[in-house]
Amino acid sequence: MDEKSLFDILTDDENYDNIILLDKNGNKTEFEQVAIIPMENYCYAILHPVSKIDGVMEDEVIVFRLDEESGTLILVTDENEAVPVFEEYERMVEEE
Repeated sequence: MDEKSLFDILTDDENYDNIILLDKNGNKTEFEQVAIIPMENYCYAILHPVSKIDGVMEDEVIVFRLDEESGTLILVTDENEAVPVFEEYERMVEEE
């Protein structure tokens, strides 16, 4: 069986398994999948770290932009990009 890409795993509506990401130093961090938010030009993943990350509160989530070409997640650090993603997520939750 072909190994699924990170994009395929995150966008699989039937997959709720945690994912493990590697940082640039090869350190592993496990995340719970919260939501996938398709927006104008990109698709975003909202993830919650399973274990403590310095600078991230226990109830906070992190926004990543999915890069389909490279199959990687890019941490969104610009509030001008992250805030609309959170707003769209909140809108989606309210509609459910």
